Amino acid sequence: MTKDERLAAQNECQGLKLLHHPHVIEYYENFLEDKALMIAMEYAPGGTLAEFIHKRGNSLLDEETILHFFAQILLALHHVHAKQILHRDLKTQNILLDKHHTVVKIGDFGISKILSSKSKAYTVVGTPCYISPELCEGKPYNQKSDIWALGCVLYELASLKRAFEAANLPALVLKIMSGTFAPISDRYSPELRQLILSLLNLDPSKRPQLNEIMAEAICVRPLLNLYTDVGSVRMRRPEKPWTAVPPATHGRARGGAVATRARGCRAGSARPGLPSASSSIYTWGCGITTPLRLPMLNTEVVQVSTGRTQKAGVTKSGRLVMWEPPPFGTPGGPSLPGATEQLQPQFVCRFLEGQSGVTIKHVACGDLFTACLTDRGIVLTFGSGSSGCLGHGTFMDVSQPKIVEALLGYEITQAACGASHVLAMSSEGEVFTWGRGDNGRLGLGTQESHSSPQLVPLPSGYEAQKVLCGIDASMLLTSKNQILACGSNRYNKLGQDRIVPQGEPLTAADQVEEVLVFSPVCSAPLSEEAIVGADIGTAHSAAITATGQCYTVGSNQHGQLGPISCRASRAPYLVEGLQTIRVTMVGCGDAFTLVVGADGEVYTWGKSARGRLGRKEEETRSPRPVQLEEGSPSLVVSVSCCHGSTLLTVKPAVEESSPQ
Repeated sequence: MTKDERLAAQNECQGLKLLHHPHVIEYYENFLEDKALMIAMEYAPGGTLAEFIHKRGNSLLDEETILHFFAQILLALHHVHAKQILHRDLKTQNILLDKHHTVVKIGDFGISKILSSKSKAYTVVGTPCYISPELCEGKPYNQKSDIWALGCVLYELASLKRAFEAANLPALVLKIMSGTFAPISDRYSPELRQLILSLLNLDPSKRPQLNEIMAEAICVRPLLNLYTDVGSVRMRRPEKPWTAVPPATHGRARGGAVATRARGCRAGSARPGLPSASSSIYTWGCGITTPLRLPMLNTEVVQVSTGRTQKAGVTKSGRLVMWEPPPFGTPGGPSLPGATEQLQPQFVCRFLEGQSGVTIKHVACGDLFTACLTDRGIVLTFGSGSSGCLGHGTFMDVSQPKIVEALLGYEITQAACGASHVLAMSSEGEVFTWGRGDNGRLGLGTQESHSSPQLVPLPSGYEAQKVLCGIDASMLLTSKNQILACGSNRYNKLGQDRIVPQGEPLTAADQVEEVLVFSPVCSAPLSEEAIVGADIGTAHSAAITATGQCYTVGSNQHGQLGPISCRASRAPYLVEGLQTIRVTMVGCGDAFTLVVGADGEVYTWGKSARGRLGRKEEETRSPRPVQLEEGSPSLVVSVSCCHGSTLLTVKPAVEESSPQ
């Protein structure tokens, strides 16, 4: 950090410490880390006001929305000036939004200046398009320069373009000095046009004070509304009548969402008068022999993931929800030794604590740890840190989601978890990996473990499009619908054996047990098909072709490959019995396989012990449908298989029209 950078950062800290306002980005702390000054501040997930305006295109904002934003900026700037601080760089790029784009907060006080009473600042700072005329002339200025910038922001809200723009700096200065700008649309009131003109007066002494602006008739109502509306809980009418949810019966739960005093709800304890969830979540396996509907509040779950012990999902609004057994000693929770066993396992759903301001778009579960991906491309991990699978550079456990700081310079778009390792992919197609390195599962050319993200080298000519993790292996699906894989190839589960069409490995040398770097599939016909989806189990894997067919490869000890005659075959196998459906999703567990059809059908086969297949134990080696308790046609949105359990979410196939 240079002297100037250090001075700017310290200046921002000094200013932020003095400011405490709902429309000013909150300062938390600052500290040194590796000679770098770190500033911890409030996170605003909605982006900047400049981005919001840019996305509008030519669609003008209504006057009420403009004044709603302006009133918040006005209050924030009034608080800043009351602390004798000049912002000096007020612009739409430094005004941040919440995720609903209703609350604004000003930030970036890097060039602010603390003033003594009646003092004036002489340095010329700020973004050129927002610089006031007195700065262009080299004259001293005080709070009135921020008033000018406030006028520029208000003009930008009303016209969706800057008040003063030019091809070069001299031309820009001439425009500012002349005070000429295009008039705003006639759709806006004369009072709004007059307010903009007063804020952009060339004479600083004729620009209104903040108190005078707040007293303007056009600003009074928006200011009053802020004190009654901001922070209030929005209410909406339910789209469907609230009906009683029937209680759970033996063998299958029938009710869905049940509220509790805590932050969640419980399966099997439904009460009347609560709305049903807009999606249904089912689980089976690990002793649950038929699909069990998990509890869910009135929200839609768009993606799920299951690990050895965790069950997690992401809602449409970007919240992370988790399903857990009730606490020890509570109804439905673990019982004392010798106690009567529950007829039906129960789960409690809860939202992740401390998630305010963060929008989650994807979750992946490993063994005893979880990785989350935000809409801003930030990776957070928490849970067991063994093998370095959290990516924080240590092997310490973390109880709350923590940012993987090594990836902050990248926009991560995908993440996947194995038992003890993680893959992540950036928007530029870069692949990162960390965690346990046995069998070469990290694809780094060694079997070393890494506790922080490492950039993975890919073969020339291949571009990653999707990342997948298994227990001890990894896969990449490429932009050309090919598979790259690394890690344990036991039973040829990664298709790395050199197999010609309609054949087996020619010699022992053609059989590959481990692959230390990402390599193309060598086993025909997988090596020749266009692959659009895949999953890796403990000893086998499955792939979906562009035509909707399903291939399996690996161990068939428990029939997880399908009704194949030769159990010892190492060649990929086209699964029979799925000719009537077009496969769109696939999942592999420890000894079973699951596929989802385009019309929402769910088929399973393989080992049936402890409810792995979610159906009766008949023809376990052949694909047979799983019956979900849905009263109307439904579509599977997301599915996850791990070890001996399955988790999936479904939603109605056709949305019902809301009552008039």
